[in-house]
Amino acid sequence: MASPRDLEQSRRNFLRFLASSPLFAVAGAELGMVRRMLQQGAQAAQGTPAAQDASLIQAAQQALSVFDFEPVAKTKIPVAHWAYLSTGTDDDATIRYNREGYARWELKMRRLVDVSHIDPGIEMLGVQWPTPIVINPVGSQRAFHADGELAVARAAKAKNHLQVLSTVATTSIEDVNAARGQPVWFQLYHRTDWSQTKELVKRVERSGCPVLVFTVDLIGGSNRETQTRGGLADTRDCSRCHTGGRPQPGILSVDGRDNRRKPMLANFGPALNPDVGTPTWDYVKRLKDITTMKVFVKGIVTREDAELAMQNGVDGLFVSNHGGRAENSLRATVTALPEVVAGVAGRAPVILDGGIRRGTDIFKALALGATATGIGRPYIWGLGSFGQEGVETVLALLRKEFELVMRQAGTTSVKQITRDFIAEKRT
Repeated sequence: MASPRDLEQSRRNFLRFLASSPLFAVAGAELGMVRRMLQQGAQAAQGTPAAQDASLIQAAQQALSVFDFEPVAKTKIPVAHWAYLSTGTDDDATIRYNREGYARWELKMRRLVDVSHIDPGIEMLGVQWPTPIVINPVGSQRAFHADGELAVARAAKAKNHLQVLSTVATTSIEDVNAARGQPVWFQLYHRTDWSQTKELVKRVERSGCPVLVFTVDLIGGSNRETQTRGGLADTRDCSRCHTGGRPQPGILSVDGRDNRRKPMLANFGPALNPDVGTPTWDYVKRLKDITTMKVFVKGIVTREDAELAMQNGVDGLFVSNHGGRAENSLRATVTALPEVVAGVAGRAPVILDGGIRRGTDIFKALALGATATGIGRPYIWGLGSFGQEGVETVLALLRKEFELVMRQAGTTSVKQITRDFIAEKRT
């Protein structure tokens, strides 16, 4: 029986034959796809990033859309780290549905409106932002680039974007705030010990953060098959970062024992008040009682929970399924958005995330009632590809596309973007 190494070599030889065949080209196949398959095979075999293909962009400025960064980042990010970034839950189907949900809505364009001057800015909690694009929390960013969250913070400063830092960041809140030039928002994963959660919240509050974003969509756990497979396929010895040397970012990072790369989870005091059971709405009240920060809840996808959030004094919501990583509901967040907006009834900001890749996606979300839109994977593609410059370019491309669709629709301000500008597709 052929060995795995021989089978992989045979696969690469076959793909090279296809790439060089004139009949294959005549059939209309994309040769770039075959080149990328060759490259990915070598990467998977070695567990390390492959050399960059000449068909990929060589500089951030060459990108025409955020999608141009994804294949570049994949060549530069180690296999296990890429799996951590790209994973959903089960078969990753909800990631696809998040993206495809935007196709449910058509845009209704208006003509002969003076759009020589437009304002894409928004106001949220009394603060003005130049665009509705929020840099959402993504953990372990030094797994994608050596500068990690610092590069993202500097890009946020350069483009003046709202940034939300993850509990499982590989940079401290203090250092990120310094790089950003002002306090960012902080996303909270609760500890199983209340005294440690309180300690974390107080640290964030002392740093000047104005908003605490309590994430609730992972409390039930998630089955991340792609992440697990990628970790097993990566042959590197990563004992400097991970217990046992297995390169699996994100594993055992919230309440685990190996938090060398997680400065927000290091040096806690002893566990004094272990929680019995998992958080309920009473937990939100406990958080509000110990902090002067605004408290948002991230992971709400139904009208019922939106109404309960308002009844429990929540200051804002993120409509989110953790980028398809929380559950395999097959329900796009943009599909859930209208009912969450209805449940909030104008009482608090609503930020949508999940599948945002285009300016048209941002426009549709705002038309459906979102206050702002969060992005995750796209800016990490930029980070992994070209560091800070890549993140800045991703932000600039999305803003450019958003402003373009505003002009095409004849909307000169975000306040003018209403449901009148979209129509639900009829099947």
